[in-house]
Amino acid sequence: MTYEATVEFKFDATWTRTYTGGFGSTIDDDMLPEEHYVITAPAADLNARQYFKLFEKFLLCVGMCPKSIRSGAMSLVFNDWTGEDEQRKVCDEYELTMDEDLDAKFKEWVKRDEDIARLQKGAMGTVLEDGSVID
Repeated sequence: MTYEATVEFKFDATWTRTYTGGFGSTIDDDMLPEEHYVITAPAADLNARQYFKLFEKFLLCVGMCPKSIRSGAMSLVFNDWTGEDEQRKVCDEYELTMDEDLDAKFKEWVKRDEDIARLQKGAMGTVLEDGSVID
């Protein structure tokens, strides 16, 4: 048995001149009277990332900005309806830090900086010139 599937995104738009605004034809020349976009892809073997990439292309095609697209994608994970454990899995996968964890991260960075400063001290607490670390 053969399985075939396609997914299709379709966008149709029309614009009608009003002749009530502007000061000439330069404003009307910036608009197309009709726009039609159809994006079709074979869907039998697409994974979730490929579907999102396809949808991203469609959203770009209809005029969405990349920042809004990324914000919309992130809102699927970071919202009140997604459990914190699922959010943390995404944070681990992409090396993100949640706001709740920033205080612990800051303390970790301070301790690391103190350790580096301690290792860079020479004999009798003097600071080495080249910033090298004493073994």
